[in-house]
Amino acid sequence: MSNDAGVAVLEVGGSHVTAAVVVPGSWQVEALRRTPLDSRTSAEEIVAQLGRAAAQLPLDHGLALALPGPFDYETGIAWYRGVEKFDSLYGHDLGKSLRDLLDLDRVVFVNDAEAFAVGEWTAGTLRGFDRCAGVTIGTGIGTAFLLNGRVVRTGDTVPPGGELYRTTYRGKPLEDWISARAILAAYGEAPGVKEVADAARAGDTRAHQVLLDAFTVLAETLTPWLDRFGATRVVLGGSISGAFDLVRQLFEFDVTVTQDTEHAAIIGTAARAID
Repeated sequence: MSNDAGVAVLEVGGSHVTAAVVVPGSWQVEALRRTPLDSRTSAEEIVAQLGRAAAQLPLDHGLALALPGPFDYETGIAWYRGVEKFDSLYGHDLGKSLRDLLDLDRVVFVNDAEAFAVGEWTAGTLRGFDRCAGVTIGTGIGTAFLLNGRVVRTGDTVPPGGELYRTTYRGKPLEDWISARAILAAYGEAPGVKEVADAARAGDTRAHQVLLDAFTVLAETLTPWLDRFGATRVVLGGSISGAFDLVRQLFEFDVTVTQDTEHAAIIGTAARAID
């Protein structure tokens, strides 16, 4: 993908899409526009929403998108099912739909967790680290293990596909323990994890314990993989990373929080697109 005029990027979430242009080299993010996205509507309307967001960008050299799985990033086919977002895209060739709609030759898809980690390695807190990892925690948990900026998905030093969420803890899926859904289920009435963290900071011991329990599971499940991979730094992102100050003591490895929640995955998507 040529980068003469910057890389056109869409960062796609369950409730929003962010359109931006990234200038390689300086990694400046320009023309940032975030708009609501209805991920529970029909496939045709989801494609139309993405098309409208992309149409705001210079598309002479193609389009790169960061989006969550399950998705076949090589073929551009979505496999969402039972995840309460994008279910109508199951089996849909999103790549072809966007190429046809926008008259593009090339559309590149990148896993959002991998985009975050690569962005942090390219222009963030993972710069200079040969072996490192990124962890995003929101609706679910995403991971990426990087060797010199390249994502490692195979071999016995990383979890299956490089994705920690595929593992279990005490016989249950990891996301039943560490995710926004798990934390809110454990705490009870709260609109979001931010509110649980705020309650913990205000002296709510139960809220603090819920967060400690969840992040203890993350530390216990992540540490063996970091040891195997030889990672020397981890960066956390996603909505739950805002609670890190309450649980920092649980981690016995070098872990930090992203300093650029808005741009990291966008930069990583652009870097992957021109790689």
